[in-house]
Amino acid sequence: MAAALGIAIAAPAHAENQFQVDIAAGRLDSAIFVLGKQAGISIGLADPRIGAQRVPRIKGRMTSRQALLRLLAGSAAKPERVRARYWRIVAVNHIRKTPPLQIGYAKDRPFAPPISYPDIVVTGRLINDGLNSETLGSLKSLTLDEIGPSAAMRGTGALINSLPTISSTQLGPGRNRLFIRGIADSSFNGPNQAVSGQYLGEARLNYNAPDPDLRLIDLSAIEIHQGPQGTRFGAGTLGGVIRLVPNAVRLNELSGKASLALAATQDGDPSADGNMTLNLPLVKGSVGIRASIYGGRQGGYIDDRHRNLNDVNRVDTLGGRFMLRAEPGAGWSIDLMATAQEIEGRDSQYADENGSALDRASPFAQPYRNRFALGQIVVRKQWDDLQFMTAVNIVDQKLSETFDATKPADGPFSPPQPALFRQRGDISLFTSETRLSQSLDSGGSWFLGTSLIKNRYRIRRVREGSFLTTAIIGIENEANEATGFGEINWPVSNRLTINAGGRLSHVWLSGRTQDAPMMVVLASQKEAKRSQTDFLPSAGLQYRLADRITGHIRYQEGFRAGGIAVRNDMVERFRNDDVAMIEGGLVYNSGGETGFDGGVTLSYSKWNDIQADLIDNSGLPVTQNIGSGRIWTVDASMNWRPLPGLSIDASAIWADSRLTRPAALIFVRNSNEQLSGNLPAGAVIVESDDLPNVADFSGRLGASYTRALSDDVHLSLAAWARYTGQSRLGLGPVLGARQGDYVNTGLSASLDLGGRSIWLEASNVFNQVGNRFALGSPFTLPYGEQYTPLRPRTIRMGLDVRF
Repeated sequence: MAAALGIAIAAPAHAENQFQVDIAAGRLDSAIFVLGKQAGISIGLADPRIGAQRVPRIKGRMTSRQALLRLLAGSAAKPERVRARYWRIVAVNHIRKTPPLQIGYAKDRPFAPPISYPDIVVTGRLINDGLNSETLGSLKSLTLDEIGPSAAMRGTGALINSLPTISSTQLGPGRNRLFIRGIADSSFNGPNQAVSGQYLGEARLNYNAPDPDLRLIDLSAIEIHQGPQGTRFGAGTLGGVIRLVPNAVRLNELSGKASLALAATQDGDPSADGNMTLNLPLVKGSVGIRASIYGGRQGGYIDDRHRNLNDVNRVDTLGGRFMLRAEPGAGWSIDLMATAQEIEGRDSQYADENGSALDRASPFAQPYRNRFALGQIVVRKQWDDLQFMTAVNIVDQKLSETFDATKPADGPFSPPQPALFRQRGDISLFTSETRLSQSLDSGGSWFLGTSLIKNRYRIRRVREGSFLTTAIIGIENEANEATGFGEINWPVSNRLTINAGGRLSHVWLSGRTQDAPMMVVLASQKEAKRSQTDFLPSAGLQYRLADRITGHIRYQEGFRAGGIAVRNDMVERFRNDDVAMIEGGLVYNSGGETGFDGGVTLSYSKWNDIQADLIDNSGLPVTQNIGSGRIWTVDASMNWRPLPGLSIDASAIWADSRLTRPAALIFVRNSNEQLSGNLPAGAVIVESDDLPNVADFSGRLGASYTRALSDDVHLSLAAWARYTGQSRLGLGPVLGARQGDYVNTGLSASLDLGGRSIWLEASNVFNQVGNRFALGSPFTLPYGEQYTPLRPRTIRMGLDVRF
């Protein structure tokens, strides 16, 4: 793996511009919060006690450095530039430097206004230059700069390359399922709820839906909350939450950015991407808008031998986001946001075992389309350290998929039976959340909240043969959830902080069949309803063992609603599942421009009544409770800065997952053991008790170097290598295929020229084939091995222009 390492990328730096600054006298932590908003910079405190210092009022047009120096004049603290637009404030003289309060559970960060002040690092959290896992417990955070120069032109795949704790299926952009820290269930998009939650600011993006794969356009930060997040985020967050934090509307600044990139892929078609963002004050200081538009084409690289076509798997993406912010005064703010995106894949991206590395034989194209739309309104009221927030979100997502369902020839006198399977999923999601939160002078915080969720998932399916089109039983599942939740963080001493919280949820569930034949309706239950009440507690503590070493312990739970499924033309109910996790970890933080930061977290998860997808007799995926299991994980990260501007980082996760108590119809056959006796009808024999899609080991190694060539010219170089370990596609004789065990690599260089940046990036440098996912179509998988190769070596060149 070491031989595969290249040169890893830092973000383009920005020129030091002047901004109109107007900050009232008061506490330092409040002042830097406002400064970050006005200047568009991120500021961290190396010691949270510094934040209580009083600072004078400053007003005028100045650079961010000048503003910080004037704020800190005469105090026992000084500003240090981490890199362009990133600062930290450190103690000098008699104030002892202590490590940041990095709690292994979500502290107040989720409740900092994501659209009001997204560029600000919450007081008490240090920005670690180049350290992807800046909090080595529950919360990890990174910026687009840390991902690479093309980050805004990519989607979730960029996160997977950056963080080994995230993985996904690989059916194609817009129809994948995301997994965090080893909590993985299924390879298909069916009626069961996602195991990982996704947010854009305050808006929840998914419930019973695949990853919409929104482009990472115009974001200030990306947060990954690892492990069950039931207390804060509710149902469907067994593995964790990915939260995209958009850049704020700046009410006093006319600014914008445009980017264009072209790419060439070995043995594939060229690609192109472009995006543009404009920030426009309508009423200076009171009303403003921020709008982004983007589009791109990923050239195909899979050939089809049967149809004699090249590069069939082209993907087109078009989307945009519009935000309006109004501050009428007296601490009130109103934010409106609309987001839309369409992903259209011309064909699937898998290959088969019978050809070369990048081709397959199929009689039909297998296109897909994901249409996603979001509307949101957020209203806030601020009283000093107390904040009220209410948000309403509406999401509509439509996913259309096509699979080859052709049966091969049984012999010379039985030709193949060409067939297509088409599936359409319609997902609607309504969420409403109200919170009251406060940051205390002691350094603690608390919040209370309520939320309402209404999610409806419909799936319709047909099979098209040579002469006949047949409707297959569809499903409609609906979940309604009413919740109350709260949490408190309390610093018992300058070394010990404790955390406790809980969430009480009542869920109403209903499910019904669609397009069911009369004989199926009469033979089974057509509709199912039930309700359940769950309480999800959380607790944790953090203790500063030494000036630079902090430890934490955390307990958290999560659950996922059940529903109905159709198996072998019979309607069946599947139960809700739940996860209980306990974790503990240590963090070492040296601070400073050079030094070493690192940490390790050990977690144990118990997963009851796991919902997973199996293949029924007709080849259809079907949701079923497969039993209970457990997962051990060790998650470690480090960052070494031997010289100013040079950073070396490494991160890895080891996971050991087992199905410890299989359900009644699940039978595990070990390699040295044969099953004997009569098995019941519907029994599923699995070769291993490993949970699906959980790699035993994954890791990443990277290096970056940034140097200022002049005041307005900055050079950044970087390289990374990401290893994905081996896992199984699923459970059962068909889904037991192995996947993973490959290395992906990347190199990049960027030159920032003030208002312009040019960059060059290479991915899959060694042109590895790999096997990201061992599935293309579940209907043809029993007749031969399938695999999803890495995109071949790709060279991308881009230009960014800012004003």
